[in-house]
Amino acid sequence: MAEQQAAPARGLTDEDIIDIPGLASRWVRLEDGRRAHYITAGDKGPAVVLFHGGIEGSSGTAGWRFMAPVLAANGFRVYCPDQPGYGLSDISNPAYLDTSPKAKNDFARMFMDALCIDKAHISGNSMGCQTVLNFVISNPERVASVMFIAGFLGDIVESPFVPGSEGKFTPNPNIGPIPEAVSWDGTEERMKEMMDGIIYERKAVWPELVRMRSLAGNRQREARIKLGLPYGPMAGHPDDPNSLQIFSTKGRLDKLTVPMIYLYGMQDVLIPVENGFAQDDAVPNIQFFFPTETGHQGQTDRPDTFNKVALEFFKTGKVSWPTAVEAGVSLRKPINPSYVEEPKGGFPKPNPSIYANPETMKAGLKEALEPVAA
Repeated sequence: MAEQQAAPARGLTDEDIIDIPGLASRWVRLEDGRRAHYITAGDKGPAVVLFHGGIEGSSGTAGWRFMAPVLAANGFRVYCPDQPGYGLSDISNPAYLDTSPKAKNDFARMFMDALCIDKAHISGNSMGCQTVLNFVISNPERVASVMFIAGFLGDIVESPFVPGSEGKFTPNPNIGPIPEAVSWDGTEERMKEMMDGIIYERKAVWPELVRMRSLAGNRQREARIKLGLPYGPMAGHPDDPNSLQIFSTKGRLDKLTVPMIYLYGMQDVLIPVENGFAQDDAVPNIQFFFPTETGHQGQTDRPDTFNKVALEFFKTGKVSWPTAVEAGVSLRKPINPSYVEEPKGGFPKPNPSIYANPETMKAGLKEALEPVAA
């Protein structure tokens, strides 16, 4: 199984995208007339669709540059679309800049329709996690499996949001609440500061990444201002109460039989891991992992580990025990044998109390996992 990371940055293409071997820039016309941009890798095998996050300047390339080439090298066809309001997505019509949950869900469906993707493994990070959640709720027959990364699971979770200032595991509790933490003034300097803030692995913040994100963010911002829309893609276009009911997860997400796992970084600064703990406790049919030394964009912070998890889960439906341990398999509730390979010594017993703080977690995991044979 290949575990290599993507090739080093090679500057920007004429479309102002990082030139990464194995990734190709493509366009497709959707049923509503818009031109959708996406990055693709691989030309055979099961389809995987990856949805990026929501900070200004994000895109398919920015979110998945380390994962898409590895999945393709191991037999998958990978598609990373630029969601509405991001990257090189269409800016010619105000309707195409709608970033509401329903608009993103409609976009995901139209994108898969246009590329004749009847069914796919899907994953999303942060805002992309929400897109994936809404898609699996409304189109479960089109989803082979789901890997959530650092986001929210809707109204099935009743616990109040824990801000970064109250997170016990975040390395930077002063980064500020959403959206203040991700405010951007249009400069490359501020873009780098934002990326340094949310990406735990600082060496992954390439100069080419900062440049690409800044160009894309300004392109989208200028279009929104010209069309009389709020300049931030996360601003405006709220769904009305009626349309929000389409994506209610209470009493629905926990009934799905689609295989689902969730990776939530222990050092997330935007959505501290305590919010991940609450989601783990609320949804019995999703297997959680809490990888250490991982921030809000885990597939960038620890690509080797995240790529292993994705490859094993998308290929076999299960994560091997060594990989599960490496990825921080959750002991907050019984480990799901449908999604994690059981070790010879059996699964360790659940013990949610060890997640009280970093010290108890480190000691508790060591005590629980070391005696268990691979």
